[in-house]
Amino acid sequence: MEKIAVIGGGLAGCECAMQLAKAEIPVVLFEMKPDKYSEAHHIPSLAELVCSNSLRSGDLSTAVGILKKEMESLDSVIMKAAMQARVPAGSAVAVDREIFSNLVTKAIEDEKFITIVRKEITSINAPELAEFSKIVVAAGPLASEPLTESLIEKIGGGRLYFYDAIAPIVSKDSINMDIAFFGSRYKPEDDDYLNCPMTEEQYAAFLDELKKGERVVPREFEKEIHFEGCLPIEEMADRGDKTLTFGPLKPVGLIDPRTEEMAYAVVQLRAENKEKTSFNLVGFQTKLKYPEQKRIFKMIPGLEDVEFLRLGSIHRNTYVNAPEVLDNNLALKSYPRVHLAGQITGVEGYLESAACGLWVGFLLANQIKGLTVSAPPLETSMGALLGHLREQKKNFQPSNVQFGLMPALNKRAPKKVRKELYAKRAIELFESWLKENLS
Repeated sequence: MEKIAVIGGGLAGCECAMQLAKAEIPVVLFEMKPDKYSEAHHIPSLAELVCSNSLRSGDLSTAVGILKKEMESLDSVIMKAAMQARVPAGSAVAVDREIFSNLVTKAIEDEKFITIVRKEITSINAPELAEFSKIVVAAGPLASEPLTESLIEKIGGGRLYFYDAIAPIVSKDSINMDIAFFGSRYKPEDDDYLNCPMTEEQYAAFLDELKKGERVVPREFEKEIHFEGCLPIEEMADRGDKTLTFGPLKPVGLIDPRTEEMAYAVVQLRAENKEKTSFNLVGFQTKLKYPEQKRIFKMIPGLEDVEFLRLGSIHRNTYVNAPEVLDNNLALKSYPRVHLAGQITGVEGYLESAACGLWVGFLLANQIKGLTVSAPPLETSMGALLGHLREQKKNFQPSNVQFGLMPALNKRAPKKVRKELYAKRAIELFESWLKENLS
């Protein structure tokens, strides 16, 4: 029986290992924690969420909502844990981070075909990997420098950098509830989000300090390339005075119960845990220095005396130019024994990374058993995501799953109806693909 090594115990690595184990293929999962931690990781358990506790929308009219459904159809360990650890967040799937991580860790530990080895792998040619027929590198966006340099030797300089920024978390007890109010957009009865309203004058003062705030400077050897879907709050502010009011501080659909009017801008906070004792500032991923975060974010009405449980930070995100260096099986063209999975391939987001790991595990499991499986159609969420990694582009950048990655509908339809048509097509084609490949 062939034996597979998976490097990295994040979402992608856990999904990959579990898919292989379900096919009764022995897996050794290498995880460097707790002996060594990256800049952003802090707990020893697997599948640690570091940026946000949200897996985004569960609505089947969205591409990421459909991706969740597709992953559940393939028995995703991440989706099982997410549903058990879910906390209120409207239509979004947000989780209690600790419960989620513990659930995934237990599932991996209980699987008899998976052996967890707590050790850093610094090279894809490491002696610890000699016995394995296949190696899956799922080290994530914070892959260690030695391991990344080892990959560079094989792919010939296909490494790029950009920064993910982590949003602050604050204590619920320290929020001024005389100002902040519960409610989701267009649903004032919901208590999934806390809202801090701003007048035009308060917003202008906040914006001015945000632009002037002292920021962490990247190291000389690192290129500062931001992912458009996760821009630091101050980076958005630099783009225009109203950028934030059309983005994360959009007031539309939120009525301040004190004034019964819509504020000029609204800062939203989303619950971090089921008990709602801590909240993160939605859209406030940041590269401001710690003292500046405390000073500037306390200008937000309702957060004047807030206690920060975690301040925002920036961290390196490493990914390869997938269309150039990976084949259709997400193996290195220059070294096909090694497959990549997760965010290091150029997918962006928790769910996308997990789905990528799931696919690599599913694919390898079938190949080892002598079966041939086709990739899901491009019209599906998983297929579109994998298609993004194959499509040659002048400037390849990481991407979340979105309808824009799917083939056009080739029919005229109103904007609201188009999403429904994309979703209906995706669901139908994925169900057909499942019947063909799981029969």
